Amino acid sequence: MSESRADGGIAPYLRVFATSWRGRTAIGVLAAIAVSAIIWALHGEEWLAKAPLVIATVIVGVPMLGRVVRDAFRRRFGADLLGILALITSAALGEWLVASIIALMLSGGEALEDAASTRASQVLEALARRSPTIAHRRGSDGGLTDLDVAGVEIGDELVLLPHEICPVDATVLEGHGAMDESYLTGEPYVIAKSPGSSVLSGAINGLEALVIRADRTALDSRYAQIVSVLHRAEAKRPPMRRLADRLGFGYTLIALALAITGWIVSGDPNRFLAVLVIATPCPLLIGVPVAIVGAISLAAHHGIIVKDPSMLERISTARTMIFDKTGTLTYGEPTLTSTAIAPGFTREEVLAITGSIERYSRHPLAVAVTRAVVGIPMMLVERASERPGLGLEGVVEGRRVLVTGRKAIALSHPGIHAQLPPEAGGLECVVVIDDAYAGTLAFRDEPRQGAREFIEHLSRRHGVIRTLLISGDRASEVEYLADRVGLDEAHASVSPEEKLAMVRAETMLAPTVFLGDGINDAPAMTAATVGVAFGKNNDVTAEAASAVVLDSSLDRLDELMHIGRRMRRIALQTAIGGIVLSCIGMVLAVFGLLPPIAGAVAQEAIDVLAILNASRVAMTRKPMSDFRA
Repeated sequence: MSESRADGGIAPYLRVFATSWRGRTAIGVLAAIAVSAIIWALHGEEWLAKAPLVIATVIVGVPMLGRVVRDAFRRRFGADLLGILALITSAALGEWLVASIIALMLSGGEALEDAASTRASQVLEALARRSPTIAHRRGSDGGLTDLDVAGVEIGDELVLLPHEICPVDATVLEGHGAMDESYLTGEPYVIAKSPGSSVLSGAINGLEALVIRADRTALDSRYAQIVSVLHRAEAKRPPMRRLADRLGFGYTLIALALAITGWIVSGDPNRFLAVLVIATPCPLLIGVPVAIVGAISLAAHHGIIVKDPSMLERISTARTMIFDKTGTLTYGEPTLTSTAIAPGFTREEVLAITGSIERYSRHPLAVAVTRAVVGIPMMLVERASERPGLGLEGVVEGRRVLVTGRKAIALSHPGIHAQLPPEAGGLECVVVIDDAYAGTLAFRDEPRQGAREFIEHLSRRHGVIRTLLISGDRASEVEYLADRVGLDEAHASVSPEEKLAMVRAETMLAPTVFLGDGINDAPAMTAATVGVAFGKNNDVTAEAASAVVLDSSLDRLDELMHIGRRMRRIALQTAIGGIVLSCIGMVLAVFGLLPPIAGAVAQEAIDVLAILNASRVAMTRKPMSDFRA
C-alpha cells in the first residue's frame, strides 16, 4: 500500500502526459508557437513565421477532424465539434496563430485525458510486465528443455526452480515447498505445497524446486486471464468525457447560433471566427480531466486505486449498496468457536491432524484452524489436494484425512452424515479420518466494528436508500450478519450466476455499488454501476472492479464516496463556470468588441481559471471521511 500512496501524486500523470503521443503533440504545438515568435522577432518574415503554426495546426487538426466526422456519422456530437469548427475557420481565414492556440488547447485536453486513463491502469500493467515467459519441461530421461510458455501443453511435466514464477496452472507431482500467491490472491501468507497441491500461474516459488504437471495451457491459466481482463479494461472509454459531451452538445448549439448571428449582422466572417474562438470548450476538454487526475491522486493518497476514472462521477449517484459478506462487512477471518469430537478421538488429535493438512489449503477456514492449533505439534503430510466443492483430502502420517462440508459429506459418506451434530449458526467443517467421523469444527466470522453504524451512515450522508447482502454462504450465517448490521435485504446460498442476475436487476432500478473481495464477485462487479474490490486484491476481482480499496476498512469506502462527490462537484463548477465566462465573451465578440486574437487570449485566461479551480480536487487537508463508528 505504501508504494501506491507514494506513487499517487500528480508527478506520475505529468510523466505520462510528457511521454504520450498526444502529450508530445501538445508540447510540439507550444514549441511551434515559440519558434514562430522567434522567427517573427528576428526576421519579420510573415510567411516564414507562419510555417511552424501551419504544420502544428495540420498535425493536430487532421486526426481530430477524422474523429469528429466519424462521430457525426454515428450521431454523436460533443465538445470536440466546436473545437474543430473553430480550428477550421481560423485556418480558412488565415489566422494561423489563433488556429495554433486552439490546437494547443485541444491537444492538451486530450493528453490530460490520456494521462488520467493510462495512469489509472498502470498498477494493473505490472501484471503483464511480470508475466512468466519460460518453462522447463522434463523429458523422459530426466533432462530439462527450456521452452516458451506458449508451447506448454496439458500434461507436460515441468520443473519449477526456486524463486521462479509459475508459468501455468498445475498440480505438484514431486517435492515439498511453499509458494507466495499473494500477488494473485491478496492473502499475505505463503502457501505450503506437496504432491497433489494445485499451483497457480504467476505465483512465486520458494526455496525448493518442485515438479509440476500442467493442468492448463498458458493461454487458459489464471495469469493469462488476468492480463486479458486488463486489456479489456483499457479498451474502455476515456474518463468522464460523457459529462463533457452532455454539457458540450447544448453549448455547441448556442455558440454556433451566436457565431452565425454575428456574421449575418455584421457581414464580417471574423465575427464568426471570434465567437468560435472564445467558445472553444476548453473548460470541458481540459478542466474536467484535471479534476479527474486530482481525484485519482487524492484517492491514491488514501490507499484507493481508481481503475476506471468515470466511476468517480457514478459513485456519488449510487442509491443501492450491495455487499458480499466475507471480508467486506466481516473481517474475513473466522475463528474457531467450538469443537464436537466423536468417540474414539481426542480433541488434540483431531486438531493436530486437521491443522497439519490445512496448511496446504487456501480456504478461509484453513487460516482459522492453523491459528487455533498454535502450540500443538504438527504432523508430516504425505499428500494433500483440494478440489472445489469436495474439500481438502490427503494422507497425514499414514492416515487418510478428509476435511469438507456437511453437503459434501451427505453425498460421499451418507452414514457419517447421520452422525453429525445438529446444524447451528456460523461456519463449520467436518473431519473424517480413515473413513470414520472424527469431529466437527465450528467457526464464526464476526461483523466489522462499526458495520451497523456504517450502514446507517450510507443513508444519512450518501443518499443510499437500499442495502443488500448477497452471499454464497448458508442462510443461517447470512441472516445472522444481516440482523447484526441492519441490512434491508439478504440472500444466501447464491451462485456467481445468480449473484450476477441479482445485481443486474438492481442496477436496472437504480445506480448500484457492489462491494466484494472474492473471485466469484468479479461478474457482479462488472454488472454494477460501480464495482469496488475490498482488500489487497490483484486477481480477477481487482481487474473487474472500478476501484480497489487497499485497506480493508469501511472508512476507506466512505472516503472514496466523498472523493467522487468532491470531484463531481468541482468538475461541474469548472465546466459551468467556464461556459458562463465563455458566453459573456461570445456576446462581446458578436458585437465586435472581441477580435479573434483577443478572443484566443481571453479563452486562455478562462482555461487557466478552469485548471486552477479543477486542481482544488486534490488540494484538501480536511479528512475525506465523516464516518465515525
